[in-house]
Formats: sequence, C-alpha cells, structure tokens
Amino acid sequence: MDYSNTSTALQESGNAATDYDVSAQVGHLLRKAYQRHLAIFGQTIGDPKLTSVQFAVLSASLRLGPSSMSDLGKATAIDAATVRGIIERLRTRELIELTTNLDDRRKSAVVLTDQGRRLVEDTTPAAQRVSDLTMNDLNDVERVAVLFLLRKLCAAESS
Repeated sequence: MDYSNTSTALQESGNAATDYDVSAQVGHLLRKAYQRHLAIFGQTIGDPKLTSVQFAVLSASLRLGPSSMSDLGKATAIDAATVRGIIERLRTRELIELTTNLDDRRKSAVVLTDQGRRLVEDTTPAAQRVSDLTMNDLNDVERVAVLFLLRKLCAAESS
C-alpha cells in the first residue's frame, strides 16, 4: 500500500494525533476537577471512613425515606452493582438497615438508622462547605455558570 499521499495529506492538514492535547479535553478537565473535589471532601468531611459516594447514598436516603437500592442508585447516579456494595459497607457500619418492603415482600427497603441519620445531619454542613471550597476560585457568576453547564451536560445524557 502506498502511504506517500497519506503522509503528505497529514503534513498539510496537521497530524490529529500529535496536535491532540489531552490536558485541554473536557474529560480530562472534569476528571481533574473531580479529583480536586474528592481531595477537598476527604480533608473537610470529618469522618475518615466516609467516602463521597457513601455520603451521597446516605443523603439521598434521608431525602427519599425508605427506598429500594434501584431508587437510591438513580437518585445518586450510581450503577446498581456499585450501590449494592456501598449499601453493604454502610450496613456494616450500622448507618443503614435493610427492611422488608411492605408492598412487595421479595424486595428490601434501605432505611437510615438513627446513627446514620445523625451522621448525615452532622455532616451535611461540611458537605456544603466542600462544594463551596471546590468552587472557591470562582466568582458568583462563574459558580452559577458552572452548575448550569454541568446540569445541561447531565441532561443531555438522559435525552
């Protein structure tokens, strides 16, 4: 196969592979912002055993009340297999319990324990501070814009 024409075409138009800067790509920037957010979470939240996804599940459980694992997964954008593991770890810490669903005895409902409820209530102000610290370098208009654009990106996936 003759690659001479391909080589000439790449020289004229630039080489997409060598011109591609991963550090300027949306996925890379989102990942770095998320890594920063997770570091701030770990430093701020006050419970070294609590991860951000565990807090998300606990917080959603408080907001939703007794819920199925599926509903908690949807509310937190966590896949079913991962949410099951998170719930098991939270159950081991006695922050949640599984009860029989009264509407369908084959299903379980995830319920916060009193200890879990206290943890969410005590930790929520720190979680709000994590969001503030994550966007600390942004002014009020930029914060609104970032949240608007992230919501718009998330809505695009459900379309």
